[in-house]
Amino acid sequence: MPSLRHNQATGGEQPGSDTAAPSPRDGYLDAARACILDVGWRRTTLTEVARRSGVSRMTIYRAWPDMQTLLGDLMTREWTELVTAGAGPLSAADPATTSPPSPQTVAAAVTSTVEALRDNELFTRIVELDPELILPYLLSRRGRSQEAVLDALGAVIAAGQRAGTLRAGDATAIARGLVLSAHGFVLSAQTMTDDDLDLTALLAELHAVVVRSLAP
Repeated sequence: MPSLRHNQATGGEQPGSDTAAPSPRDGYLDAARACILDVGWRRTTLTEVARRSGVSRMTIYRAWPDMQTLLGDLMTREWTELVTAGAGPLSAADPATTSPPSPQTVAAAVTSTVEALRDNELFTRIVELDPELILPYLLSRRGRSQEAVLDALGAVIAAGQRAGTLRAGDATAIARGLVLSAHGFVLSAQTMTDDDLDLTALLAELHAVVVRSLAP
């Protein structure tokens, strides 16, 4: 099935090969990530990122004019790497070498992506301390990582439609509908879990929703 590896990982950058030397920009993003994990977004500054990176403030300012721009690149890298690293069929290899996507395999990929996001330490830290940073991507616009997920999911759905294993329809609309459904499981699952229902049971419902949505 299609890979996300063709998408940009950070603003204007292409992910390197396994043997490529790490970019200094990645090191700066690593420093920003560590700082956010330590003290949260509000207390993280470009000056502190420069200090942790061992470079001058002007070096960081030349890469990003402000922390909001840096955060956008950091979140794009984080979420895109998360999907390409372990989200199952959404990040798998050449579709010509694999079986056509089925409702069950797509549902498993969507569910594993939701689980991976919920377990991601940067995502958890942002939601705990600075949830307002997520709101623009839920209320007013899509981010680059969301676009990457939509592209991959849409390509998987289109491949399944060509093979007759997934229902017909606008692949883009179907992908966007599924991502909207997944948003709630990523951000609000804790409001629907209690002594009577745990997260495992709730994610099983997400899996069932996706299967039924895609069944031909």
